[in-house]
Amino acid sequence: MPNAYDYIKESLRNNLKSKMIGWRKEESVTRIDKPSDIGRARVLGYKDKKGYIVVRVKLNRGGRKRHRVNRNRRSKRQHSSKILKMNYRWVAEGRAQRKYPTLEVLNSYQVAKDGIHYFFEVILVDPNQPIIKADKTVNWICSVKNKNRALRGLTSAGKKSRGLR
Repeated sequence: MPNAYDYIKESLRNNLKSKMIGWRKEESVTRIDKPSDIGRARVLGYKDKKGYIVVRVKLNRGGRKRHRVNRNRRSKRQHSSKILKMNYRWVAEGRAQRKYPTLEVLNSYQVAKDGIHYFFEVILVDPNQPIIKADKTVNWICSVKNKNRALRGLTSAGKKSRGLR
């Protein structure tokens, strides 16, 4: 039995091509009013109240290779790939954290991808808001030990990439 969130996701999927044309012209980290996929955002902890901010992050696909100068003809010199330990979602969360240093990353999810870019939406929380401090479900993020979680690999994407799940 489909629910309302299924219909919202289907309408997002149908209009995605036209939306991505506009998204490509935006900056790499853009604050948005509401999440594109409200069902996914709600599952990951988003609430429509003061203190919650959603940011869309645009990442280039590929380009995670660092070419080494090819001196001699030895095969050992022909390194062309460098496997990064961070997955794209973790990179997106880190960029959002750097853009908004006073906020903390709660979670993130992939919205779309095309031939050039990945698009992620990152849910940020303002730990200085009294509403957030009073909310029992999310006030753990206000503690000092949760500062800069995305940059230290403490979010869901960071833990997955570090092999802790």
